[in-house]
Amino acid sequence: MSGLLHLFLVGCGGFVGAVLRYGVGGLVPRSGALSGFPFGTLTVNVAGCALIGAAAAAAETRQLLSPEARLFLMVGVLGGFTTFSTFGYETLALARDGEAFRAAANVVTHVVLGLAAVWAGYAVVAR
Repeated sequence: MSGLLHLFLVGCGGFVGAVLRYGVGGLVPRSGALSGFPFGTLTVNVAGCALIGAAAAAAETRQLLSPEARLFLMVGVLGGFTTFSTFGYETLALARDGEAFRAAANVVTHVVLGLAAVWAGYAVVAR
């Protein structure tokens, strides 16, 4: 499988995932007592995590996905839908492999550095 084909599969899948993210996020109601809570993002992230878990099981335990299908679906579609699913899968893989400390460190590092980066980016541009 060539590098160009890899890029094509990931790119096409990313397009599909981004369009799905936009559509699913728009379907979530934004009214009511909890209207300020980002339910659209939550829905996309949880759905993406469930889907990457199912895809990983199909690929790893049942050999139902070819390497090309994994690139398209898991990296492309689900990466375009939400990178949170990759974060969840990688954290689960660490924990499953007996790397509890690394799994916890992955969670803390992503959350702390992610929030710090948002703050820093905002602060730099808002000046």
